[in-house]
Amino acid sequence: MNQLSQILTFNERFVEEKQYEPYLTDKFPNRKMVIVTCMDTRLTELLPKAINVHNGDVKIIKNAGAIVTQPFGNIMRSILVALYELGAAEVVVIGHHDCGMTGINPEKSVIKMLDRGVTNETITTLRHSGLDLMRWLRGFDNVHQSVENSVNIIRNHPLLPPGTPVHGLIIDPKTGKLDLVTEGYEIAEASAKQ
Repeated sequence: MNQLSQILTFNERFVEEKQYEPYLTDKFPNRKMVIVTCMDTRLTELLPKAINVHNGDVKIIKNAGAIVTQPFGNIMRSILVALYELGAAEVVVIGHHDCGMTGINPEKSVIKMLDRGVTNETITTLRHSGLDLMRWLRGFDNVHQSVENSVNIIRNHPLLPPGTPVHGLIIDPKTGKLDLVTEGYEIAEASAKQ
């Protein structure tokens, strides 16, 4: 049985046995918070346990590296939707040590793409289309700096509601220990007064 068949078979039993009932909630986060974090598999259960959040407590946006790269990309749009439409009032960026995005070499990624069947013509077309492919694929060298950069993009966004706290943290993917990179309450208070 392939992966998809396993998922669908399990899901059918899950629904029939009403195993979903403990997870019933609505779309509004109880703790009025949106978290941007990494898609790393080690954080799937560890992060919520380490910060004491449960189903329905927060909005969680995941991507490779917990990186906000563009002020008008999908991650920022999701943050703004959470703040304006879904009742969130704070933003937390949580990166982690030993991240797979640390030191990613875009040139090597392109070689892997070519090895897996993407054509040279496609890579050439993308390079000439205005997309800075190497920048788009690049990771980061320092998780602390990466979290600060993402927090700054969010804090300085022209559509961020004034007074919105934006925090930055780093989690240890082995122990769950959090390190504070930046706390956003004072900055939020100052921006609300302007």
